[in-house]
Amino acid sequence: MTENYFTLSKILRDPLLAELPAVTTDSESLSYAELSSKVDITAEWLSTQQPKMVALHAENSIDWVVIDLACQIAGICCIPLPDYFSHQQSLHCIADAGVDLLISDSRDLADQLTEIDAIDGLQLSLQAWELAVPDKNSNPILVPEHTQKITYTSGSTGNPKGVCLSTNQQWQVAQSLASAIAIDNPKHLCLLPLGTLLENAAGIYAPLLSGGNIVLVDGKSRGLDGSSGLDLLQLVTCISQWQPNTLIILPQLLTALIAACEMGCEAPESLRFVAVGGGKVAPELIQQADDYGIPVYEGYGLSECCSVVSLNTPKHNKPGTVGKPLPHCRVSTIDGEIHVEGASHLGYLGDPDSWNTALIATGDLGHLDKEGYLIVNGRRKNLLISSFGRNISPEWVESALMARPLFTQCIVVGDSRPHLTALVSTPDHVSNENVDSWIQRVNSNLPDYARVKSWEIIDKEQWQGLFTANGRPRRDDINRHFAKKIDELYSPQNTHATEVVTQ
Repeated sequence: MTENYFTLSKILRDPLLAELPAVTTDSESLSYAELSSKVDITAEWLSTQQPKMVALHAENSIDWVVIDLACQIAGICCIPLPDYFSHQQSLHCIADAGVDLLISDSRDLADQLTEIDAIDGLQLSLQAWELAVPDKNSNPILVPEHTQKITYTSGSTGNPKGVCLSTNQQWQVAQSLASAIAIDNPKHLCLLPLGTLLENAAGIYAPLLSGGNIVLVDGKSRGLDGSSGLDLLQLVTCISQWQPNTLIILPQLLTALIAACEMGCEAPESLRFVAVGGGKVAPELIQQADDYGIPVYEGYGLSECCSVVSLNTPKHNKPGTVGKPLPHCRVSTIDGEIHVEGASHLGYLGDPDSWNTALIATGDLGHLDKEGYLIVNGRRKNLLISSFGRNISPEWVESALMARPLFTQCIVVGDSRPHLTALVSTPDHVSNENVDSWIQRVNSNLPDYARVKSWEIIDKEQWQGLFTANGRPRRDDINRHFAKKIDELYSPQNTHATEVVTQ
């Protein structure tokens, strides 16, 4: 056991909370006392296994929460693997971190691994496998001291990067959030996957600090499939069924909920705080939500700062901004770029040069206004952030699409949009059927958030002036020049929507 045991025990064993519900599903509910007991038993089991790195790959569930908290108590590093990662990305994370224990709710990922052994004794519905790890003496895995969690970015390139966090950092953010939101005993419905750091820190730890009840349902019941699939009716039904006080949503989900309200659905009167983040949200959208009774508050953060950096709250709210920095953060700008102190990650896995950096350069452009609210204007580089909060490098997808001589030009767009679209030029002999077939094939090898779901052929003459002398695209100019065409690609009436081929 480690010193973290005391911190968690103080929360889980508070006699005033002992009989209150801590975590709830369709079929089960655990009080704080029952959750504490289950976490302790699991931490003891983990300690007997003596793993160095535990990968957690499972749907939202009580058992997910138990494993996460038990790893903290046992002083074991946990690597959550989001369900929207492709198997290739998850396998990269497992190898990159030197995972020696995989815990999952299915065999799908385990079946992709070799030299594994199933382990008994875990008193949960999840399965555990011991993994053979290559000799670390010949190729040691470099991990910053005090690392307890490694959260992998959603993959701005093909291979996600491991962000190392300590237990103290995670709970520091949670304490700031609990204090800023200031709702006692909230019922929080986890809509995002728990493998997402935002839902992990703000959807588990912050509610626990406030004596809350965490409601956990699987993706199908939430109306969510992967990182971008959405069944709006099921989502609305889920929220209506559970009548939560708090939610964390992404911009695309906010748009969907407003659309549902426009069709006659009513927002639950139980809602008191709906945090939205992961992409820029128009003030008009927040006002529409408020008109329909959805109390939305925009925030901002990044994995390197253990998720949330700033947040609007009922006490301090200014639509058009991402709120005031949380108490533990100090935000400044250098040459127009947002920098954060007091919330730095420990560093990147395997990159000692990044360790112990006090000042985080976020790569986002913005400033603090006179009242101390943070305004984010956009990305310094070309990184796209979908409205589902996934980070995507357009060059990564473009290079995959250009792997065959089918296109003479190919530009991927999709910032703050639900999915990617592509503007392409082709030789005269290439048909629309050829284009669609190839995009489907490329999609089959990409995770769902990086798939191109609609496209348009552009006459090569229309690209004039939109590339630099050395052939680099002027992306801002391209987005402005083709703004109308891009908007049409996101219309339900567009004729060049494509689907993924299952091979």
